[in-house]
Amino acid sequence: MFVSVPATSANLGPGFDTLGLAVDLRNEIIIKPSKFLSLSTHGEGSDNPKIKKNTLFLNIFNENYKRLAGRTENFRFEFYNRIPISRGLGSSSAVIVAALSAAYTAAGVRYNKREILNQALRYEHHPDNITPAVMGGFNVACVEGDRVYSKKRRLPDYLKAVVVVPNRTISTAKSRTVLPKVYRKEETVYSLSRAAYMTALFMSESWDLLRIASKDKLHQARRMKMMPELFEVQKVALRNGAIMSTLSGSGSTFFNLVYEKDAEKIHQALQSRFPQFRVFTLSLDNNGVITKG
Repeated sequence: MFVSVPATSANLGPGFDTLGLAVDLRNEIIIKPSKFLSLSTHGEGSDNPKIKKNTLFLNIFNENYKRLAGRTENFRFEFYNRIPISRGLGSSSAVIVAALSAAYTAAGVRYNKREILNQALRYEHHPDNITPAVMGGFNVACVEGDRVYSKKRRLPDYLKAVVVVPNRTISTAKSRTVLPKVYRKEETVYSLSRAAYMTALFMSESWDLLRIASKDKLHQARRMKMMPELFEVQKVALRNGAIMSTLSGSGSTFFNLVYEKDAEKIHQALQSRFPQFRVFTLSLDNNGVITKG
């Protein structure tokens, strides 16, 4: 059995806990029946004892496999991690979505992606990362009760993502502590209007206006102050032609949406200016989670 889940970039500026898209940087898992539990981890996190245990994956997989199959069973899991961990590219959402999809596949239970998405909400209460991880593409999502309601837009091949991955993390939990408990009405309206406008621009493929729509006053600048170099990352990307440049999730990664023709120039400008950071040029992903039995 095989499971593959893409990285995601959430918020996209003003779409706090609501907007997200998938990029073609994938974690892959090979699952085989086994007489005893065994696992191996390759790539990102393979030198971290805590990550190598894959506790989150195993807990979700075992809980749901037992629920679906009515029994427990041993498997061998081979993890091939490409999504940087704790960098704002949806690594934890990828684990959740992979574990659920693997449990359904291993139990031989047919499912649709909406079912996986709603199950994922039990483990991740914000839909901005789990939705594109499951569905692929650009997604606008909201939660009502215990369900995720979302709309997807496929993304064209002529757009690419240039992502800058700093050498330090920004904890999601810690980054939320820098956000105020009360916002001014003007700040809320500013970001709400741009989130709505951004959604319309993605749905109508009006890319050249995203630079305006991607501005935010709710969370982004407050979080970026925890790593001030990120302000310069944004300036360099926009100065060299990025369509939009936003903090990815809670950071520390910065996501830049670019035209394919500009990708190499923007990549080189960012890598030259920030040699201590990793820079990736990636295709956008329209597939979301993929499983093969």
